[in-house]
Amino acid sequence: MTKIALFPGSFDPITKGHESIILRALPLFDKIIVSIGVNEQKKSFFPLEERKAWIEQVFSAYPKVEVVTYEGLTVDLCKELGAGYIIRGLRTSADFEFERSIGQMNKKMLPGVETVFLLTTPEYTALNSYIVRDIIRHGGDASPFIPEQVDISGYLPK
Repeated sequence: MTKIALFPGSFDPITKGHESIILRALPLFDKIIVSIGVNEQKKSFFPLEERKAWIEQVFSAYPKVEVVTYEGLTVDLCKELGAGYIIRGLRTSADFEFERSIGQMNKKMLPGVETVFLLTTPEYTALNSYIVRDIIRHGGDASPFIPEQVDISGYLPK
């Protein structure tokens, strides 16, 4: 049986922390589908197609990584794509409590799906997309926090 995992998120933008989780998960699965969720109630900083293109560029050398966009429940996407696993990165104990609740609800809705938690490496513990967006919004240098393939130059304040 093929082991397919989803790695859902907004990736607004993808960070080196996200990249690290995906690269470290690659040996565990036959395919990883990076799933960019669309939440109509949330205003994204970067356009959806830009985020998708960035992730595809970052993982262009990895045929086991696919990128999709979706709306709705992650478990519904799991059913649609035949994924048996959901990957989540954990930075802190607060992340664990939040992700555990979601993982348990997903398990209740779709018992065949397992949530797999990967700990963030120490250098990325403080990193999140919100902080990166704030750095960009204020004209700071976000390059240490995003993969080199991500070109944010068009989003910097003039």
